[in-house]
Amino acid sequence: MTTDNTGSRALSDQALSLDEYDRIIGTIHDGAMCTERLYEALECLRVLFNGNFCTLILRISDVEDLALMMVAGNRAARGRIAYFKHLHDDNPFVDLPTDTVFTNDSVMSREDWQNCRYYLEYARPSDVYHVMGADVTALETGVVRFRVTRGHDQPAFSEQDQALCLRLIPHLQRTLRMHNLLDRSESISHLHADAIKRLSVATLMLDQGGTVLQMNDVARELLARADGLKLVGSRLEASYPSDHRELVKLIRSAAEVKGMRPPTESRTTLAIARPSGDVSLGLVVEPIPGAEWAEGQGQPVVMVYIRDAVAVSQVDYRIAKELFNFTPAETALAYHLANGRSLEEAAEALNIMRNTARAHLRSMFSKTGASRQAELVRVLLNSVASMGKGELDADASRVSSEVIESELRLP
Repeated sequence: MTTDNTGSRALSDQALSLDEYDRIIGTIHDGAMCTERLYEALECLRVLFNGNFCTLILRISDVEDLALMMVAGNRAARGRIAYFKHLHDDNPFVDLPTDTVFTNDSVMSREDWQNCRYYLEYARPSDVYHVMGADVTALETGVVRFRVTRGHDQPAFSEQDQALCLRLIPHLQRTLRMHNLLDRSESISHLHADAIKRLSVATLMLDQGGTVLQMNDVARELLARADGLKLVGSRLEASYPSDHRELVKLIRSAAEVKGMRPPTESRTTLAIARPSGDVSLGLVVEPIPGAEWAEGQGQPVVMVYIRDAVAVSQVDYRIAKELFNFTPAETALAYHLANGRSLEEAAEALNIMRNTARAHLRSMFSKTGASRQAELVRVLLNSVASMGKGELDADASRVSSEVIESELRLP
């Protein structure tokens, strides 16, 4: 059953043409792209083997009787991965050789199957009588249990079914491995993008002609102000012609690198003047590695990073409180100082006396080890307090002057 000849006979016995077989293999491989595609691959296999259910099961390590399951054939759970109670101790299809196809008939007799607790309490109520499957090894994912089932009124899985299943297992194995790698890569990318957003860095992905293909929320807000940089249609442009010429030149220069490391003498930064008169925007352009494999308009070739030196610095209320043991009043004062206000301006914004602000400042010096206001600001901005969600503004506005004054009266 493991030879290529047996697999070829299985294709013939299943009346599968090469075109149909290619379509099935392509559907399985497309399952690596996303969860919905993986479900479509399962549905394709369910139909192929004329099953009532086709299931992937991943048992969660170190968690007793709990697993993840994706099932084709259950319309209520279409395309979803769900937690379910895994009857490990009662399941007869555990601890089997990996990457080997089995059926319930090859594991136990029909009588034992019909009398086992797993069949009586789980399989029979779901009209599961015939079972075929394999425990597929998928590297970091671990062992993923692949199962196809048929109901009581259907025939048992034949040797040809098992031979075809065995031929498809390596493709399913590659799909599960790639799905795990892509999913992990996407999760890491989201974390990195979120970290850049928290640092108030605007990011834009451009093609060779300067068309913006993608940007984060910080960039969207910055371009909406049209102060130095703006969107004209979908193209990134500078407010002043001289800056725009330099910007275009910089983007084209980075695009020509096509993913290779640029020469150290090439220019990658630019200061963009602002009509408002505020400090210029700082801009960095870098080529996207790997872009040499794609040509033409609409392909991402460069990343643009922008920092606004006068933008509001976000010091997370909760993190600052936990990191430095700041009181609510101290955290509110830290927010205003981190955004460039003097102690007098911060006291006025918080509606407190200057001496009250000084008292809180001395307490903040003691908690952070700073000895000067400038040093305190540096500590705040360089700490992980700037990596939080950045929603202090609303919290700070709720800290009343009465609360700030009362903190000084506490023992």
